[in-house]
Amino acid sequence: MESGIDLNSYGNHEIKITDRSIISLSGINKISSFDDQEFLMESNMGMILLKGEGLEIIKLDTHDGNVKIKGKLNSFAYIENIKKGKEESLISKLFK
Repeated sequence: MESGIDLNSYGNHEIKITDRSIISLSGINKISSFDDQEFLMESNMGMILLKGEGLEIIKLDTHDGNVKIKGKLNSFAYIENIKKGKEESLISKLFK
């Protein structure tokens, strides 16, 4: 996975999924890691794990905390109880 992208902290959080292939998110504080199959993001409502196929960022607005991703979406989940610096160990636990 690639290294994270830091965004500023934002108040509102919204998710829009169109045809299972365009995912628009607002209120994203940080993209911790990403590749073509998985995105791990920190929102102002918690950590988000998005999984799919052929995933890629098509829009990144660091000023407003908006992210738009395209690709086939297979799963979307909020993950509780992740502490800073522990993202990698959580990911390794999920795939064991």
